[in-house]
Amino acid sequence: MKKNLLITTLLCFFMFSGFAQDKSKERIPLKHGAHRVGKRNDAAMQKWREYGLGQFIHWGVYAIPGGQWNGKTTTYAAEWFRTSGLITHEEYDNLYKQFNPVNFDAKEWAKQAKQMGARYMIFTTKHHDGFCMWPSQYTDYTIANTPYKKDIVKELVDAYTAEGIDVYLYFSIIDWSHPGYYSGGNINSPKIKETFQSGGDYNPFETEEQEKRYEDFKSFTRNQLLELVDNYPAMKGLWFDGSWDVAWVKNAAWVDTLGMELRAKHPGLIIGSRFRSDELGNRHVDANGDLIDDYDQRYERSLPSTLEDTKGFDWDCVMTIPENQWGYHRDWSLSYVKTPYDLIEMTVKATSLNGNFVINFGPDGDGNIRTEETKIAKGVGEWMDVNREAVYGVHNSVLEKQDWGYSTQKGESIYLTVFNKPMNDRVRVKVPRSRTKDMIFVIEHAEFISGKKEAIVTDGGRDKYGSYYYDIVIPQKVSNKKEPFVIKIKLKEVDRGAKADYQKAIT
Repeated sequence: MKKNLLITTLLCFFMFSGFAQDKSKERIPLKHGAHRVGKRNDAAMQKWREYGLGQFIHWGVYAIPGGQWNGKTTTYAAEWFRTSGLITHEEYDNLYKQFNPVNFDAKEWAKQAKQMGARYMIFTTKHHDGFCMWPSQYTDYTIANTPYKKDIVKELVDAYTAEGIDVYLYFSIIDWSHPGYYSGGNINSPKIKETFQSGGDYNPFETEEQEKRYEDFKSFTRNQLLELVDNYPAMKGLWFDGSWDVAWVKNAAWVDTLGMELRAKHPGLIIGSRFRSDELGNRHVDANGDLIDDYDQRYERSLPSTLEDTKGFDWDCVMTIPENQWGYHRDWSLSYVKTPYDLIEMTVKATSLNGNFVINFGPDGDGNIRTEETKIAKGVGEWMDVNREAVYGVHNSVLEKQDWGYSTQKGESIYLTVFNKPMNDRVRVKVPRSRTKDMIFVIEHAEFISGKKEAIVTDGGRDKYGSYYYDIVIPQKVSNKKEPFVIKIKLKEVDRGAKADYQKAIT
């Protein structure tokens, strides 16, 4: 066993060595770039990277119109409804007076999330409209001044924590309700980015008065963030949105200091790469290619294709069920709606590439999780209940990507999640090549997770490049099912000459 473990460790080392940064390149001196090179390895971050599956909840006053107003429907994201042109700003800004989600039950939401298999949840405390789902003392535009009145953030933090699900709080940098808020443009604009990259003094503010009011907005933002950290000590991290605004990027030094202040107040706090930029306007990764803050958040509604794409960073993917609806939209016929198996495949793909996967839910204005989302959560949960071993606490395996699906690994156990069932009912597995002369890898043991039934393994031969294959026989009972299935295997390194006898013994 020690020899097997050593071999696995060496294989992982060679796989990840390609991510090592090129130290020969001259580094750019930065004051506000990454403050750490390499992964954060404390207990809180280790727990984060073992989650596997999470839930995102977008909920606010935008759930009242649900993408529709006066008989007209927006095809754009419902949580941006204030900018849809279908409702006046005055009408939208008074919707909070109707917000009374009488059917909201935080405990039921948390139970559903647990049954789905979520290990963490991200909740929108405040979206771009500026409406606060907690009773902030720094604005009147909060849940306290609605018919509902109760602190929704507290209800959710308490309920999810009680179910053993870690809570992360979403916070929008954009705040259309604050008189001092100003965008200044998008840092992703080529002309603006070029000015920052060249070290030019780009001023996003049109007047001194505008810049002065933005100072008030900065103080307001800081106060609200410190308030969230103080009010909800059980939460594990902050999830930011809107940091592409040039005015925010321009204040990189101030934002960096704020991040340190938040971390000092809440030891172990996890913040992803959407919070801040370096002084040259680089977001997510700084000018030296180092990850800013704790994990890579660039995978919004998309997944990396290969392990190399991730650059060795921790990362997660947040995914909608319709194509691009985060908040509640009444009409889901506008785009393709993902099935439970679509989302399960994305979850396994994410964990096979050392990431987490987060499924978004958009409750309606009355506090209901919509029927379609409930069915999807149930479908995902039923699969996870049987196959969770292949998702939680796993990482990329020593096997290369193969056509039948994805593989993950935990210790010496390798999990083959089969999404493309071979027509001949044989899962062909290409095993790694040994780095030791005259030694090869064989499949020592294989079993189907469902039912814990031991699998039959046969010799699949060798290709012209010297790689060995094994075929795992799919029993009729498994083959007849229409869902993806998991096979757990263990590899053993044996002398090449003993291969035939060894294989005969385990067939």
